[in-house]
Amino acid sequence: MTRKTRKPVTVGFIALGCPKNLVDSERMLAQIAQAGLLIAAEPERADVVVINTCGFIAPAKEESLDAIRQAVRAKRKGTVRKVIVAGCLSQRTGVGLLNEVDGIDAIVGLEQRDAIVRIIQDALAAGKPSTYLGPVPCAVADDRTRLRIGPAHSAYLRVSEGCGHRCSFCTIPAIRGPYRSKPPELILDEARELAASGAVELNLIGQDTTIYGRDLSVRDGLASLLTQIEQVPGLVWIRILYAYPTGITDALIETIARSRKVVHYLDIPIQHASDTILRAMRRPDTNRRLRKLVERLRAAMPDVVLRTTLIVGFPGETQKEFNELAEFVRWARFDALGVFTFYPESGTPAASFPDQVPDEVKQKRLEELMLTQQEIAFDRNERRIGSELLCLIDSVQGRDIARGRFYGQAPDIDGACLIKGRPPARRGSPKRAPGQFVQVKVAGTQDYDLLVRQI
Repeated sequence: MTRKTRKPVTVGFIALGCPKNLVDSERMLAQIAQAGLLIAAEPERADVVVINTCGFIAPAKEESLDAIRQAVRAKRKGTVRKVIVAGCLSQRTGVGLLNEVDGIDAIVGLEQRDAIVRIIQDALAAGKPSTYLGPVPCAVADDRTRLRIGPAHSAYLRVSEGCGHRCSFCTIPAIRGPYRSKPPELILDEARELAASGAVELNLIGQDTTIYGRDLSVRDGLASLLTQIEQVPGLVWIRILYAYPTGITDALIETIARSRKVVHYLDIPIQHASDTILRAMRRPDTNRRLRKLVERLRAAMPDVVLRTTLIVGFPGETQKEFNELAEFVRWARFDALGVFTFYPESGTPAASFPDQVPDEVKQKRLEELMLTQQEIAFDRNERRIGSELLCLIDSVQGRDIARGRFYGQAPDIDGACLIKGRPPARRGSPKRAPGQFVQVKVAGTQDYDLLVRQI
């Protein structure tokens, strides 16, 4: 007689949302793989589909719901047995998701991330939907041991959880809980682990990276942390994302300016530049202070690359306030920016503010601001023609084409360096491969990208 072997359970995983959500996805994937479950290349043909959702704003919620509905359709066809929904939308909506989409087998809150294997096993054995929900998270997650989805040479390193700010438009504190810094020894362990696995670029993330350590009573916590991460062998670039303007101190600026590894790049989500709108947003900034910050950064680091995020159509935003924002953008000349229209998110104070701006006005202002920024970005790219840059290669297509980034281009959100032509035929010339650094010269531009050749 031959013993019949049991077919291993396959898990299809769909990761949605921001880099912080990506880290959660990679942590869950590692646990799934360690448990001996097989990760399916085609989620719609797996025994179990896990969807790690985003629920920050309306478009993200709709994208998550679309993914859930698609998985449920595959379940009804018989190609999927169970559908599990995790992440921010689960935390925000809770059991209400069962009413929005019929066919979900489990809803998993943020603090149950590390129980995903048990939840998968329970779902396979259960005959009815289950929920794994708790209060707003208050713990600090251990993000070590991840099965990374992205390139081996570039990784996100989360330094904090939650948010302590109370912006009137934002759902993050209600979803992710209060701000809490990850212990520095945990961050350093993870940095060493990521570097050992091939990461040469670490992108520091958190809802607000600049106030790192404040809840631990550590002064200039981010500056101190950067100095420690810089000592990790193998790292070449360290990038700071989501730098809250009021947390950018002189000590932090000095640390970045003198560092050998922290790149001269800052992603500073200012949201607006009108004092009236900033007050309504419950932001502590003012137009004057934001201008001074930009001037301080450029005085300390003339080559600094600045990115920001803005919201148009906030309640009460008249043409006057919008003009103030547009004028600030023309003055600041950010290297890159993202613009969102205001969404009245349930549970936020701004959702019930008077003087809501019509959708068509919001869209018109978004387009106008993006056209303003496009001119600035294209002009900045043109000014780089003829300059030499150090480029990190992300991907290679044959011998003649590669795609990479210089320090002023963050992964996933900014433009790229398009390397065309064969590498120099000389001994010692770096081989083009993901994770390698090559010296390039800017030969031209293509929209938001730079056309470069290896030298």
